[in-house]
Amino acid sequence: MTKMKKRFKRLSWLGLMAIAFGLILTFHSPAIAQTPRHYSDIEFPALPEIQIPDYERYELDNGMVVYLMEDHELPLISGTAIIRTGSRLEPANEVGLAEITGTVMRTGGTQQHPPGELNELLEQRAAIVDTSIGTSSGTASFNTLKEDLEPVFNLFAQIIKEPAFDPQQFELAKTQQQGQIARRNDDPGDIASREFRKLVYGENSPYARTTEYETINNISREDIVNFYKAYVRPDEMILGIVGDFDPQKMKALIKENFGNWQPPKIDPKIAAPTANQNKSQGIFVVEQPQLNQSNILLGHLGGELNNPDYPALSVLNEVLNGFGGRLFNELRSRQGLAYSVYGLWQANYDYPGLFVAGGQTRSEMTVPFVKSLLTEIERIRTTPITEQELTDAKESILNSFVFKFENPSQTLSRLMTYEYYGYPEDFIFQYQKAVKATTIEDVLRVAQKYLQPQQVVTLVVGNNQQINPPLKSLGAQIEPIDVAIEQPKS
Repeated sequence: MTKMKKRFKRLSWLGLMAIAFGLILTFHSPAIAQTPRHYSDIEFPALPEIQIPDYERYELDNGMVVYLMEDHELPLISGTAIIRTGSRLEPANEVGLAEITGTVMRTGGTQQHPPGELNELLEQRAAIVDTSIGTSSGTASFNTLKEDLEPVFNLFAQIIKEPAFDPQQFELAKTQQQGQIARRNDDPGDIASREFRKLVYGENSPYARTTEYETINNISREDIVNFYKAYVRPDEMILGIVGDFDPQKMKALIKENFGNWQPPKIDPKIAAPTANQNKSQGIFVVEQPQLNQSNILLGHLGGELNNPDYPALSVLNEVLNGFGGRLFNELRSRQGLAYSVYGLWQANYDYPGLFVAGGQTRSEMTVPFVKSLLTEIERIRTTPITEQELTDAKESILNSFVFKFENPSQTLSRLMTYEYYGYPEDFIFQYQKAVKATTIEDVLRVAQKYLQPQQVVTLVVGNNQQINPPLKSLGAQIEPIDVAIEQPKS
């Protein structure tokens, strides 16, 4: 028995030595060099067709539209209500009213649960409920575990239907708004964005006006209650829910919480305010002597997403922008004029967006930057793009479509948004088809039609004393902009 053990050990050692010897030979054998392939020789499979997940749309008797989309990958459920309202509907002397209303709808508790108790009930379930009101819509949303759906959804419904607008939370929201006013000139980029919108839309436009101490002080708790009552109603709301739920039980829960909610008899008469260009041409300066660089924006009024030329304008945007775009290659890489540079024809759903180009550069490079930026805009207006630029731009847009449908929540949000603004449910696929069909001639045509040099206004936020050559060398009148914050009246 002992001899057998010794023999087995010898055989084991011989086996291990053979394996080790084989590994040595393997790692010391000469490597076979592989010639790397050029990126243009690499072939990628075609992207799969995007499929919209199954969903159900129906309406309650009170006019509320409901979308349901099941997703059983995780035991989670989320929902969003889009409310037909917006800051563009608030009175001009109460700018900030909509935002405060949207904030205090959530922070101010409900008729059944004061703020602290409401927060605790949600925290116990690791659930989230948020509300807000932006420029053209309001939203209320929730996220919860499947097992907590019923109590969380009940709280979500209470926040929408029965907000208490706690007076202390109302005053806190006003104080927070006032703090934002006090800090609004801290960032040169924020100054540029805010003042450029005023130049294009007009400082009194609902798409450009800003909160001031006086407008915040004008707002009372009664004002936010009345704003809420005027616009938060079931017949002007779209509710979408996605997640791991049983559709029949979900429908019953929705009916239980929202079915008896009746809209006011008074028509809210909601209409989107129009937008027109305020300033045409001219150079405007916000003096910031502490800076050694300039933030520059130039452009004019843009358009809407339902414009038939929007797909061709998207291709134009892609040619101008990005790491391989003309602006980056010319102004940043070749001329070294910019830290960042961009140019975009922007669109909104139901009011005109902006065409805006700009970037950041050293103070002394401000004038060369503006001249070169205008040169590139003129070049794309007058000279056809290349076939390679067209191909690259279209591929970049079309290949990005997969990221627009990464999860069911994105898809549901898109469907709800299209209905909210009156767009067809297949709008994005119409857009995709039109991008594929865009030609070089289309890009040149829309560039000539929609990029309008005679309408361009230029804004510079920077140290005017360090800008050399001076801005007047651009040949336009220089107008200063005062961004001093008006203090509240005593």
